[in-house]
Amino acid sequence: MPRSRVRRSLVVGRRFVQRFSKHFEFKFTGRWMLYSFMVGIVAGLGGILFVHLQEFIELVSLKGLADFNPPLPGGEAAGAGAPAEAGDLRYNWWFFIIPTVGGLISGLLVYIWAPEAEGHGTDGVIKSFHHERGIIRARVPLIKTIASAVTIGTGGSAGREGPIAQIGAGFGSILATKLKLTDSDRRIMLVSGMAAGIGSIFRSPIGGAIFAVESIYNDDIETEGLVPAITASIIGYSVFASLHGWGTIFNTADFIFRHPLELLFYGLFGLLCALLGILYVKVFYGMHERVFAPLPIPKHIKPALGGLLLGTLGFFFPYILGSGYGWIQQAIDGQMAISLMLLAAVLKVLATSFSIGSGGSGGIFAPSLFMGAMFGGAYGGFAHQLFPEVVTQPDAYVLIGMAAFFAGAANVPVSMTIMITEMTGGYGLLVPLIFTSTVAFFVARKWSIYSQQVKNHAESPAHRGDLIVDILKEIPVRVAFKETTDAPVINHCLPIDRILPMFSERDEDSFPVVDDDGNFTGLLTMNTLRAIIGEEGAGNLILAEDIKTPFEKVTPSENLHRALSKFLQTRYPSLPVVDEQDPGKVLGFLTYRDLISAYDEALIKWSTQA
Repeated sequence: MPRSRVRRSLVVGRRFVQRFSKHFEFKFTGRWMLYSFMVGIVAGLGGILFVHLQEFIELVSLKGLADFNPPLPGGEAAGAGAPAEAGDLRYNWWFFIIPTVGGLISGLLVYIWAPEAEGHGTDGVIKSFHHERGIIRARVPLIKTIASAVTIGTGGSAGREGPIAQIGAGFGSILATKLKLTDSDRRIMLVSGMAAGIGSIFRSPIGGAIFAVESIYNDDIETEGLVPAITASIIGYSVFASLHGWGTIFNTADFIFRHPLELLFYGLFGLLCALLGILYVKVFYGMHERVFAPLPIPKHIKPALGGLLLGTLGFFFPYILGSGYGWIQQAIDGQMAISLMLLAAVLKVLATSFSIGSGGSGGIFAPSLFMGAMFGGAYGGFAHQLFPEVVTQPDAYVLIGMAAFFAGAANVPVSMTIMITEMTGGYGLLVPLIFTSTVAFFVARKWSIYSQQVKNHAESPAHRGDLIVDILKEIPVRVAFKETTDAPVINHCLPIDRILPMFSERDEDSFPVVDDDGNFTGLLTMNTLRAIIGEEGAGNLILAEDIKTPFEKVTPSENLHRALSKFLQTRYPSLPVVDEQDPGKVLGFLTYRDLISAYDEALIKWSTQA
């Protein structure tokens, strides 16, 4: 090919790239892609470290000392041998000791070095987002990792969601602080880190991202963090799955939705899941606030007491120990009796309240999945016995129960639908998953296991500035300014000694300056006059033209947010309001005080209606 043709091709290609690139903000996009990539990698590696630490502690304590080998979920059971049966695991005296010692170690770690790591970590992340500018101390993720690994590894009824959320969110917060990002950007980094952690450890990259932006509120989602959260979650999942496998956590049959009449059973089940979720929330916080909090003993001893109560319960019912994923798999496979599943669902509420409600460290997601799965298995089995021609796949309710129960208990219907689908591969149940989770959410939306959730953006301190903007955008200038019929103007050639009486005779503190043809050329404010009053000879020598400032105005139809922008830009004490049809006519003046008064009135009205 001739050089001239090559040169022309390069020129054409360069021009195409230049035109194409005008439509994209590469600096902004590239920056957030890099941040999300970094957060995702650390969260994925943190998830790997956490899982290995927890499994090592479990190997030494429960499996080593107590010879306790509960079943594993299908995605983790390859090469693990046959799962143990429930009847083979009862009456183990080590259950009184191991959870108690684990609770004591966890309590010492938390209350000595990082008290904010107490309880379920996701709530701590939500609190940091709303009330602490997205700041998480550097030691918190480390302490949360170790303390939670000890709690779960010694049989505590807790899950991995809380600690991994704080690992990812903590790194995102720390990185944002090191890079000197704004509070708003730090919050996005925090949400991205939480998404990456949850998406990786539960092998649910999309569901983890949606969970991170949905769990912040009761009735809203954090849309600004959605794209960075998805990116970070996919990276974290890829890192974690590259070592732990790309399959789903649970193995399931080919469940499908095939009978429209079954929607009646799904709707009733969603209602029952909501009621059980409300009971769960009340028991969990009731145990924390009315049982453990008032106890006159050191805080670090309370998780040990919770561990002892858990071990006592586990002595008779060992399937309530740990996260319980293996028992969920047995329920999916139809290997558990209806009565046993129903009992397990109720006892898991108590077990989790003992482990986490006492101040122990761990997540509440896995125990909640267990409750929902067992309740779903029992409901599906009972419905199948009564209506076998309609409820043809009773084990499918195990999956639906996992989604619906936590959707109601935590106000996260969208993310739970996606997460359970990704964790189980149950895409054929997408319709009943969405339907049942939505029913549970609407019934239980006033209650939440995440106590730090707020209703929406308007009630979040993190978005208080957004609320001001939204309210000001709804208020037109016409309802706020003081109208006048004789607003004076100042000729540009008028000296100061003739201008001062005009200010002393009127309430306004700024007047338009006009030229000889009556056109506005600027503003003269009292602040400007004060700066030169007292200078010898200034009264006759200095004219309005010499000290005027640029003319800035508003119209009655403009909103107060635009007016506020002009106030902040000019620092004027007031702005003239001119007629839209006749820009040369001044209708009155809008002061900063007028703007604030109008905002206060609108805020009171909005609060009353809300």
